[in-house]
Amino acid sequence: MTPSGTNPDDTGHQKPAGGKGIGLSASPAWELLLPAVSAPARTRGRSLQAALREAVRSGRLAPGTRLPSSRDLAADLGVSRGLVTEAYEQLTAEGYLRSGRGAGTWVGGAVRGAPPRARDLAPRSPGAEADFVAGTPDLSLFPRAAWAAAQREVLARLPHDDLGYPDPRGLPRLRTALAELLTRRRGVVADPERIVVVSGVAQATALLGFVLHARGVREVGVEDPGSPQHAALYASAGVTTVPVPLDGEGPRVEALRESGLRAVVATPSHQFPTGIACSARRRAELLDWARSVDGLVLEDDYDGDFRYDRAPVGALQGLDPEHVAYAGSVSKSLAPGLRLGWLLVPRSLAEEVVERKRTMDLGHPILDQALFARFLERGDYDRQLRRCQRAYRERRDALVAALAEDFPGARLTGIAAGLHVIAALPARYGPEERFLARVRAAGVAVRPLSAYTHARAEPAEGDDVRLVLGYAHLSPGRIRAGVRLMAAAV
Repeated sequence: MTPSGTNPDDTGHQKPAGGKGIGLSASPAWELLLPAVSAPARTRGRSLQAALREAVRSGRLAPGTRLPSSRDLAADLGVSRGLVTEAYEQLTAEGYLRSGRGAGTWVGGAVRGAPPRARDLAPRSPGAEADFVAGTPDLSLFPRAAWAAAQREVLARLPHDDLGYPDPRGLPRLRTALAELLTRRRGVVADPERIVVVSGVAQATALLGFVLHARGVREVGVEDPGSPQHAALYASAGVTTVPVPLDGEGPRVEALRESGLRAVVATPSHQFPTGIACSARRRAELLDWARSVDGLVLEDDYDGDFRYDRAPVGALQGLDPEHVAYAGSVSKSLAPGLRLGWLLVPRSLAEEVVERKRTMDLGHPILDQALFARFLERGDYDRQLRRCQRAYRERRDALVAALAEDFPGARLTGIAAGLHVIAALPARYGPEERFLARVRAAGVAVRPLSAYTHARAEPAEGDDVRLVLGYAHLSPGRIRAGVRLMAAAV
């Protein structure tokens, strides 16, 4: 092929004839078109256009490149001239090419091609030899066989009408099943009409933030130490978070009264990250405060099902459903990637929360809802919770034993529950900064309790080294090996 605007040299290669046109040399640029013209006749035109677009986007046909005439390119590719002419006209209309009467066809300068790759911004394990960062369940426990069976059944039986836009609160069948589960397992007052299916506790938090902001609330209390995500979630709704200190029984209610706040986020069944549970007295004081200011407690029951020394304590919401909004999800029991949770709201907030959910996303994906409803109805979710309970209890026991052996004098604080422990190592292993530097150099990923404090204070010389150790995602063998590695480093 001899593209327009080029002359053959004595080697048989093409070179530009002059001017600004780069010309199409015998580079492999046109190889991109060969699969396209091999496509079936009915799709050959679209394939040729797509191949030309990709050549321009990727930079293989640079801006200013002059294309062969439609006659020459058609002859070289073995297709009709009309097919090439149509492709040139379509891409010229879209801005990829430019042409002028008697001037030929050129690659336009409007395209700024992005790198042909999709980045993965999902949070990943740091790739350490031992990873004790808290918050991740064992994803290998996901019940693939039972989930697949429920999925097949749901797809076979789901009425066509259910595939339309759903009730923004969620599928009635799922809300009914959730009400039964939460009443039975967590002791909540669960009216299906006030359950909203959400994309995890994060969306539940943002929904309440928007509703509170619309009501004039500009500040929300958060436990200190506590989850670092709350500040960003409430900030997205225009609400500022105010740290509320803890003592051994839970959030300090006198601090709430002095702050003038009317809303607070709490984890009364198993505080994150300290691991304490609210005492019965503190629960009563917290609710008395909420009633006195006509306020709201957002109860984040993130791992309330996992208690290893006794039956789990019921949710705070069961004591006063009109002053407590209750949120939970399957992130710790199934997988965070499912993005599936629930929000149980007081009657006074229900309409506003539902309307905000409607405008946010028009409702949760219906197939996911129907599938989880069936999973609940068959008893599969209860079986999954029992399976996780056994595995996580075994792993916690392995961590406790390993710490006792390799870090003499270490103390564990908090209750026997959840997916993490707080380990207070004697001061001789510190100071904290040096301890963390040494274990990090040894390939151990771990976070100190101080990393979760909002009112940040540097640990003093002679203080214990207090660590938040996640264990749910590690086998007992990996737990023991990781603790030994950490001990050897310090």
